[in-house]
Amino acid sequence: MTMDTASEFAQILQTRRTIHRFRPDPIPEAALERALAAAVLAPNHGLTEPWRFYLPGPQTARQLVSLNTSLVAAGAGPERAAEKEALWRAVPRWLVLTVVCSADPLRAREDYAACACAAQNLALALWSEGIGMKWTTGPVTRTREFLELMWIDGAAEEVVGLMMIGYPAEVPPVNRRPATGFRVELP
Repeated sequence: MTMDTASEFAQILQTRRTIHRFRPDPIPEAALERALAAAVLAPNHGLTEPWRFYLPGPQTARQLVSLNTSLVAAGAGPERAAEKEALWRAVPRWLVLTVVCSADPLRAREDYAACACAAQNLALALWSEGIGMKWTTGPVTRTREFLELMWIDGAAEEVVGLMMIGYPAEVPPVNRRPATGFRVELP
């Protein structure tokens, strides 16, 4: 790795943010493919490759927005549901990441961690092309209706996250504490 490459990578790490509002511009499929190629390079113990990626098309995305709107309306009321619906309708691209279930608790934990690494790789690869992402595990992802809509067999796979992908309409500021605040030095 060269100094320029290291600096560019550090810049990507330091500037990446969760994006809550997206521009309507479509995401190039080639950029999404490059991000998925980066995602599957994540470390995974025993090369289990436990991730699965579901890419909802326009029809499924509309049904997803409708399902979420109904859930929000039932829980938080119609006003909040209308706000969420507007935000979700503006998302240019969706992706669902799942992990293949394992009966072995240690492997299940390692595989879930591997999928979290894949999600980070995905986010960083997208960010390197100016594309943002929001990773959510909100209530909609834990419903039977969501699993059916996404063709996910809930007995065989668990949802790791619902990813909203698009060009940022706004980028939140940095709000992280320095790493020194989390360090424990041992003798």
